[in-house]
Amino acid sequence: MDTAPPPHARLAALDVVRGVAVLGILLLNIVSFAMPEAAYVNPRAYGGWRGADLAVWAVNFVLFDGKMRGLFSFLFGASMLLVIDRAEAKGEDAASIHYRRMGWLLAFGLAHLWLIWKGDILAHYALVGMLAFGLRDLPVGRMLVLGGLLIAATTVLSATIPAAVFHGQAIEALNRTFGVPSAAEIARELALHRGGYAALFRARFAEYATMPLTMLWLYGPETLAYMLFGMAALRSGMLRGEWPRERYRRWLRACWGIALPVEAAIAMWLIFTRFELFPVALGAWTLTVPVRPLMIAGWICVILLLARPGGALTDRLSAAGRMAFTNYLLTSLVCTTLFYGYGLGWYGHLSRWQLYLVVAALWTAMLLWSKPWLARFRFGPFEWLWRSLARGRLQPLRGPASV
Repeated sequence: MDTAPPPHARLAALDVVRGVAVLGILLLNIVSFAMPEAAYVNPRAYGGWRGADLAVWAVNFVLFDGKMRGLFSFLFGASMLLVIDRAEAKGEDAASIHYRRMGWLLAFGLAHLWLIWKGDILAHYALVGMLAFGLRDLPVGRMLVLGGLLIAATTVLSATIPAAVFHGQAIEALNRTFGVPSAAEIARELALHRGGYAALFRARFAEYATMPLTMLWLYGPETLAYMLFGMAALRSGMLRGEWPRERYRRWLRACWGIALPVEAAIAMWLIFTRFELFPVALGAWTLTVPVRPLMIAGWICVILLLARPGGALTDRLSAAGRMAFTNYLLTSLVCTTLFYGYGLGWYGHLSRWQLYLVVAALWTAMLLWSKPWLARFRFGPFEWLWRSLARGRLQPLRGPASV
């Protein structure tokens, strides 16, 4: 009979999935690093929307957009639960440990948001993670039901955006995010991001100082749902890699059999309508919400079915996943240096498909450096710093990472 791993054991399956997630999230974030804001949602806004540019947009939209963020959120919930379970197994004060971790994560996130990049997700995870603690002991079934209700609430909330477009409300503001901004607006963003650090910092702080609170309203219910789904996936054995392979295959067929046709149909509709404001607001913002959890669950199945224990790529993905916090932050430091004016100033100079040459280079770097680092050190640099701050004392760093 299968037995649960000891409380201190690493979960190899979780690390591999996290490695894919930290690489995959860059597929979407790269657009935010390199182009005006509206280009993230609407390829007509900037960066090209024909030929190879349209092809990479379509692949990202169907397979990755929102799914990698959601996968990261699943994993955050699962990892949070692991830390809590291990603390309780050792007789430690799990609540104290959890809230210290979330408090320091919030500090990291705010520093990341204000000093480096407007697209931070860490502060949001910290705030939602504080709320999720009280739900950790729910049975798996109730986690899934509550998560489903939160997804339904998110769908209703997100529908206010296309409704506003339909009724002609706040069109100028919504066009800056979902449509094709004016030439003057694009020029303003280009000039800002190609300029010096001081002007960019002032503009970012003025516009995004309270962004974590705004995100809690816009994305909080969905993120909490994903964290619940992640905790349920851990409890059920799905994220532990404990399911029979046929069960993963069955879930993959069911999840992607529903979600992929829906995502593909939305993508074709957006292309057919030439990315007009209302179809983008309805299709890209609202209609994808209820099918996204199915896509994410399917991704977990794909990754665990394809991962070969002991394989060279699997081991490197696992190492990148163990250092996901460090790799995420270093990606921001590298990309802002490449694209912003105080670095190389590439902002707005590459077309959409060309950005993925940068992504390939960064993926290669993450896969190459993470494993050798963990052969010499127990944690990634930022994982070690976070752990030390949360526990109130320096943690041992030298020595190979534990298994």
